[in-house]
Amino acid sequence: MEQSDLQAMADKLDRLIERCRKLEQDNAAMRELQDEWNRERAQLIQRNDLAKNRIEAMIGRLRALEHH
Repeated sequence: MEQSDLQAMADKLDRLIERCRKLEQDNAAMRELQDEWNRERAQLIQRNDLAKNRIEAMIGRLRALEHH
């Protein structure tokens, strides 16, 4: 192999390494976003369940008032 061929291969390897680093950073950022969305989703589900329970309790009280 000639020196220019070796340099071209070294340049390609450097670009591949840099691309790999960038993909790892992007992947880490996406995982953080996914974790954040999962936490937000869990909070929304919890708030929804709380609201549902309150509404069911109000309906129960209204029905009890109807029967008195």
